[in-house]
Amino acid sequence: MNISTLTLSELGHRLKKAGMFLQTGTFITHLKTSIPSVAEGIRLLYADYPLVEHLDFADFHVSLTYPRNLRRWLKPQIQFLFDGKPPFKPLPADQAFPMLEWGLNWCVSSHANHYLIIHAAVIEKGGYAAVLPAPPGSGKSTLCAALVNRGWRLLSDELALIHIGDGRIVPLPRPISLKNQSIDIIQSYEPDAVISRKISDTMKGTVAHMKPPANSIIRANETAHAGWVIFPKYQSSVPAQLKKLSRSRAFIRIADNAFNYSLLGIKGFETLTGLVDASQCYDFTYSSLENAIETFSALEPPASSK
Repeated sequence: MNISTLTLSELGHRLKKAGMFLQTGTFITHLKTSIPSVAEGIRLLYADYPLVEHLDFADFHVSLTYPRNLRRWLKPQIQFLFDGKPPFKPLPADQAFPMLEWGLNWCVSSHANHYLIIHAAVIEKGGYAAVLPAPPGSGKSTLCAALVNRGWRLLSDELALIHIGDGRIVPLPRPISLKNQSIDIIQSYEPDAVISRKISDTMKGTVAHMKPPANSIIRANETAHAGWVIFPKYQSSVPAQLKKLSRSRAFIRIADNAFNYSLLGIKGFETLTGLVDASQCYDFTYSSLENAIETFSALEPPASSK
């Protein structure tokens, strides 16, 4: 059974009373909230996720609540609680669902140190993953959303999880975060994409989230080999172009995008070295999504796999 089997009323009741267990990749989150927009967002974007019944264990225990002060009524705010404590400042109540998504990213990036965690989108085809590290504004999520609507499997939009030891890339498929113009671009590019309503005036501008393809959820337990490390950059009116990048330069840039590289010490160094050595490394500039899709379709698997 999937979450889609619940009516909105049933889902809201579960979230409000005992809470619900949400499985995303290898993680189980126990979530509790009475905020209607969170229930609406989960039913829309997590419809294809398994409906997990009561468990004795969860990796993360989180809740979204109204503060117990005048902010509950005057310009309402919401707060994200982790183990009953707020790791961040409250946000306007209208931003409850985006705050859940940002909070879940924080849970993983701050606590899952049995992986090397890189701020990157990750997609897969033919058993090999393309890791796309990039800072905000690079077009990473727009490119990721387009690719997963053209046959690539979504492993993650935000967090690349590299298994320490064997270097396999572990899926964490969750809704893809779109910002500002990217929302309309993807809706136009793929009219059948399921996208949440726009939330304006957030710390990231106007945001919305795209539902992951059902196949990516079904295959959430399938890890992938490293295949490519590609640093994407959207630039207006330029042709799609891959430019070979030295592994030494790629190593430095990935380390700059890693959450816990220094914390892991020698294990972090060895894991990152393994990722770079197994991958073809490129800079990638694009302006047209169609041209970007063609470029990614032409990628050759690493030489070691031939």
